[in-house]
Amino acid sequence: MKDLFKLTDKDIAATKSYLRALLAAGITMGIALLTDLRPEYAVLIGALAAPLAKWADKSEKDFGLGSE
Repeated sequence: MKDLFKLTDKDIAATKSYLRALLAAGITMGIALLTDLRPEYAVLIGALAAPLAKWADKSEKDFGLGSE
């Protein structure tokens, strides 16, 4: 797929970073709308979502499951 769209490694990293931020925003909004939590708690959970998503990505070499 990388060759199909001629994406560089930098393009892939930027796209993955954007998608993680989108995931964190979606989790924050979902928690805020669907629960009776105070907004501060929803924001805190959402702020933890993106770093946890990066940690869980085995292809990330910076830190987490894919690091050495």
